[in-house]
Amino acid sequence: MSALRRIAVVTGTRAEYGLLRTVMRAIDAHSELSLEVIVTGTHLIGPAHTAREVEEDFEVAAMIPMQEEGATGRFADAAALGRGVSGFAAHFERATPDVVLVLGDRIEPFAAASVASAAGIRIAHLHGGDRAEGVADEAWRHAITKLAHIHLPASPQSAERIIAMGELPLHVHLVGSPALDELDDFAPLDDAAYRKYGQPEIVFLLHPTGESEDVEYAQAKELLETCAALGRVLALHPNHDPGREGIVRAIEESGVPQRAHLPRAEFIGLLKRARVIVGNSSGGLIECAAINLPCVNIGTRQRGREKPAHVRNVPEWNSVSIRVAIERSLIPTKLVTKHRYGVGRAGEKTAHVLATIEPANFPIRKQNVY
Repeated sequence: MSALRRIAVVTGTRAEYGLLRTVMRAIDAHSELSLEVIVTGTHLIGPAHTAREVEEDFEVAAMIPMQEEGATGRFADAAALGRGVSGFAAHFERATPDVVLVLGDRIEPFAAASVASAAGIRIAHLHGGDRAEGVADEAWRHAITKLAHIHLPASPQSAERIIAMGELPLHVHLVGSPALDELDDFAPLDDAAYRKYGQPEIVFLLHPTGESEDVEYAQAKELLETCAALGRVLALHPNHDPGREGIVRAIEESGVPQRAHLPRAEFIGLLKRARVIVGNSSGGLIECAAINLPCVNIGTRQRGREKPAHVRNVPEWNSVSIRVAIERSLIPTKLVTKHRYGVGRAGEKTAHVLATIEPANFPIRKQNVY
């Protein structure tokens, strides 16, 4: 390897970039590492065009288009995956990174990891070993784990799961979740900003679960009506998984205040002023555990993910159970939440692993341990 290890970090979504930013800063600041930022996925499409946020923070080495404006559904995702594979292959051949770092379970990291594996480039994977059903997240996440050479799990349970999948324990480095890294730096929204968003007590953030657009619409409509009957609501638009249009239509018809996107500092600041988050976002389970915000988690999307004590889980769509869970979460109570996602140093720990691990300890060729 070269004197400076070239670490290509792939970011494909607004939410995942919020987690990756501290990792990227730690890599960029490390004397033994060289950061290369690759922007792809939904960063490059509307309505938010969040690639601009990445460019404000870092020099971007490449932008690799995958999704197309207005193209949705599982086959649109499959076509986007193909474009990503072609784009990453062309870029990695030119840039020749030493390590490709990806996070999570979406098609963007899956495309990047697939190309790196085929091209003989080492892969580092953050947040592997988790469980969360999503739309196809569980399969993609574990597929990336089997492609990866350096595993950077967020919790002890996830680390154990990676080892149980046949990965060498020497390659598994427990770093915690980067979702916690900056939380103390983000202040609660001030009164003026909080009023701008309608002084919400309830943050609504519901992502698709792979159902038809009509089912996603009906469930979102019902949940919004329940939330609006119980308090002031701010509805945040979902990610770009299939079924998104149904949820967005329900939000737009509801008349509640809404936002297509919030920068991470404002999102965390909002959570620090709210009384509950309702929906199925991983942020409700991870970040909200650290800031002691009650979470009502509904449905199958996060099925299997570790759920700290601040979560009221409604595993099946049941109107009465959902309403009761929200009502109880709105009752002021002192939460003492323990979680297993680290202490807010994941970026620093990740950079240390990438800088100090010996190449002989993570060979390109992989072999199951059993």
